[in-house]
Amino acid sequence: MLPVEPFVDFIEKNKLFARRHRILVAVSGGMDSVLLAHLLKGAGYVFGIAHCNFKLRGSESDADQNFVTGLAEKLGVPVYSTNFDTKAYAAEMKISIQMAARDLRYHWFKQISQEAAYDVIALAHHQNDAIETILLNLIRGTGIAGLHGILPKNGKLVRPMLFLKREEIATFVEDNNLPYREDSSNASAKYARNKLRLEVIPKLKELNPALEDTFEQTLQHFRGLEELLDNTLSGLKATLLTPRNEAIYIAIEAIKTLKPQSLLLNGLLADFGFNKTTVADVISSLDKHPGRVFESASYSLLLDREYLILSPKGGNEPGAISISRDEHEIKFGNYLLRIKQPDELLVVKNDPHSASIDEQLLVYPLTVRPWQQGDHFYPLGMKTRKKLSDFFVGLKIPLVDKTKIPILLNGNGDIIWVAGYRPDNRYKISAKTKKVTIFELVSI
Repeated sequence: MLPVEPFVDFIEKNKLFARRHRILVAVSGGMDSVLLAHLLKGAGYVFGIAHCNFKLRGSESDADQNFVTGLAEKLGVPVYSTNFDTKAYAAEMKISIQMAARDLRYHWFKQISQEAAYDVIALAHHQNDAIETILLNLIRGTGIAGLHGILPKNGKLVRPMLFLKREEIATFVEDNNLPYREDSSNASAKYARNKLRLEVIPKLKELNPALEDTFEQTLQHFRGLEELLDNTLSGLKATLLTPRNEAIYIAIEAIKTLKPQSLLLNGLLADFGFNKTTVADVISSLDKHPGRVFESASYSLLLDREYLILSPKGGNEPGAISISRDEHEIKFGNYLLRIKQPDELLVVKNDPHSASIDEQLLVYPLTVRPWQQGDHFYPLGMKTRKKLSDFFVGLKIPLVDKTKIPILLNGNGDIIWVAGYRPDNRYKISAKTKKVTIFELVSI
């Protein structure tokens, strides 16, 4: 008899899917996936079969495809089959044949599940596959996530056979006379996973005949540790990651108190694409001079005086915008620059978000743009020229914020106003002023 009852128990215990769900099951033709298809049928679930022909073993691959089509007809379920030029794809993407086959099949499974309205995709991984995966991860280097093995559920992917060992699967297939196809490549030790299965794991089982059971117990411990780490990181993200405009600030003093520092900072920065090597460089730079910038594919991380500042890449900084005489409102990044010409001689004082400028000194068109290296102006109240870079340093403005500050320029190239901070002394209101233009900066 087939192990239908423990099969259903495992599905329900791990909440893999319900009776109302439609299941797309990946069937290669091997004994594992064949047994999975028969178990789904025996348990009365609604499912269809998906098969990929990777064209790697000539007529043998075609025979597998025909066998799976026949199995679907025998079980009375829909079948979806496709062919891939796996070698050409691997060469084009410059990846291994195994990785190419993996990418192709998972992308296609997802496509079929969407087009044919399947709720989950069932894969025939079992306990021995989980052991092989952990050993491969350990050999290649891994964190805690690489030690939890193959999860019963990961998004739409479900693995309802993880309660079975390979030997148990072989026994059920033999006892129930279930036809299946044997993949000749499984006997080759040239692939890393096969080498583990054929040579390494048998040696480990000589040391511990109950290897699968021991591994399953260890996996439960690692999954518990991973859950604990995830909960800890969720709390740290809520308290340490402070959004400010488009950036995220992390206090350096808080980072220094993290224990274990490397593990937790890796967890905090992983979502932003930073790898372990970069995180190690960040940690070694915490007590050194500020200003160093670290890069991931999608984020820049600035080591400032008091904070690590994360900013998304993608050209979010606004460019230069020309302002004609008859314009009264300009959008610049996350700001609106409003321009007013009051009839009376009105002067706004002590408001960094407003600047009252002598109208007669303006040369149109004006320009608003980000700060540039070499910019300088005469800060209000000063008769000497000051570099904007030094002005920003004096105010302790982080580099990530400097690029977002609107710099208002006159038509002659002079800086009129460092918006939100200080107007230029040359354009202030004086006794000779007859008309005023007021510039206002508003966050949006």
